[in-house]
Amino acid sequence: MTSLFAQEIRLSKRHEEIVSQRLILLQQTENKLGDQNKEKASQMQTAETALQRNLSLLKDIEAAEKSLQTQNHPVPPPEVASLETLYWASVEEYIPKWEQFLLGRAPYPIGVENPNEAEDTIQKEVQQ
Repeated sequence: MTSLFAQEIRLSKRHEEIVSQRLILLQQTENKLGDQNKEKASQMQTAETALQRNLSLLKDIEAAEKSLQTQNHPVPPPEVASLETLYWASVEEYIPKWEQFLLGRAPYPIGVENPNEAEDTIQKEVQQ
């Protein structure tokens, strides 16, 4: 009988330990849930603030775009227009020479200074 009584006491103590651990775990779970809710609310607030900032920036960009569209763009001086025309004519002239080289189908264009050769020449002059 004493052994049953001792076993009953052991089981009762074990039950109290389990109930105590359960309460601790429940409190930890509630605390964690509360922390998660606070974090979620903070993230929502941050997202809302970012959304408002982005909308404000978008309005500013649209206003700047309208402002730029409505401004008169002065016609460049004839010298600048002439230089631009000459530049694009030069580009058009050299495209066929460079195209095959850039595609790896032809050697370096003859009549155009090779930057590697120029670099080698400069290094030789420096060494002398």
